[in-house]
Amino acid sequence: MEDDYRYDNYPQAEEKRSYRRGFLCGILAALFIALAALLVYTVLHMDLSGQNGSSQEALVGSSQVKKKTQLLKALIDKYYLDEAEESDLVDGMYAGLISGLDDPYSVYYTEEEYEQMMESTSGTYAGIGALMSQNMETGLITITRPFDGSPAQEAGLQAGDILVAVDGEEIQGEDLSTIVARIKGEPGTDVQLTLNRDGNSFDVTVTRDTIEVTTVSGKMLDEKTGYIAILEFDEVTTDQFRNTLTELKNEGMEQLIVDLRDNPGGNLDVVTDILDEILPEGLIVYTEDKYGNRSEITSDAEHCLEMPMAVLVNGNSASASEIFAGAIRDYDWGILVGTTTFGKGIVQRLFDLGDGTAVKLTISKYYTPSGQNIHGVGIEPDVEVELPEDAYEDGIVTEEEDTQLQKALEILEEN
Repeated sequence: MEDDYRYDNYPQAEEKRSYRRGFLCGILAALFIALAALLVYTVLHMDLSGQNGSSQEALVGSSQVKKKTQLLKALIDKYYLDEAEESDLVDGMYAGLISGLDDPYSVYYTEEEYEQMMESTSGTYAGIGALMSQNMETGLITITRPFDGSPAQEAGLQAGDILVAVDGEEIQGEDLSTIVARIKGEPGTDVQLTLNRDGNSFDVTVTRDTIEVTTVSGKMLDEKTGYIAILEFDEVTTDQFRNTLTELKNEGMEQLIVDLRDNPGGNLDVVTDILDEILPEGLIVYTEDKYGNRSEITSDAEHCLEMPMAVLVNGNSASASEIFAGAIRDYDWGILVGTTTFGKGIVQRLFDLGDGTAVKLTISKYYTPSGQNIHGVGIEPDVEVELPEDAYEDGIVTEEEDTQLQKALEILEEN
């Protein structure tokens, strides 16, 4: 009976032993997989961090960064839905390196962007003929002034219009120079702009044309008051200013109003050359770099404009415009009228990288003759005057509506 019992129950016992063996094998397999996964993670983590299980700060050009770049590229090649252009990835890496500075004024330019940016400072370009500015806090790009007779003006663009999209692609988060490059193009071609005006969005098609850049305009407001508006400080601006100043003197100018409202700045050498035509001998501006090296720009005694002067400024007067306003104020060479300026007291330098691309980097701070750095602060006018809210309703501010201009005239008459 005992033998029969063992015989009868042998398959069941063997089944139990097989189950136990399978169970143990399953546990061992699971442990093996877990250990293998842990090993892979550890090796990968060591490759990326440089140390087993510890975090190490990555350095540009280090083997750690190179390995991670290779890993990202491998993931793109294997999983990214669309085809990736190698040149776009490389340019994106370069641009990303500069954007890591967290400085809105430092920018990497591709070959195409660099060509277009250099063209814009040459005096002529193919585009729509509108001055634009970008708020560095919100990123919003605003039409500040359509040029007279330009395609932008003919298409109905107005000062104060906010640019939302170009050719159907939203521009949020993009640099102003990049947007300008997209708007420019061959004469005769069209570009569609999406604008926001008074809370309403609409599309407008503008036909590009060759734009002759006039950065300086002037006229006599009355028998003795000259008026010069400087839109920006480009390469052509110095000669245009000198010619305009001479013409107004020949027309009997005895006092001058310089309009820097909505002037976003430009070339440091250009604004100091113009100030050299106006100020007495002395310091115009000085800069200091990260090492404390100081560089001074001065005016000589050859030229000096000795007549009553008022300078119009507003919140869009930035950079080189503030160098102008700061020097006039520090020398007590004129009265500033309007609203507080933008507050950009840093200088950028453009570096040609030798392969058609370039990078613009912030390299120094600038200081007014009295030693003030106005970055993030701006320059307060001597006389604060706001434009009325309805001044831009029809896109044109007449002299009668221009309360800032009228105040400047009043001040000059009193003096």
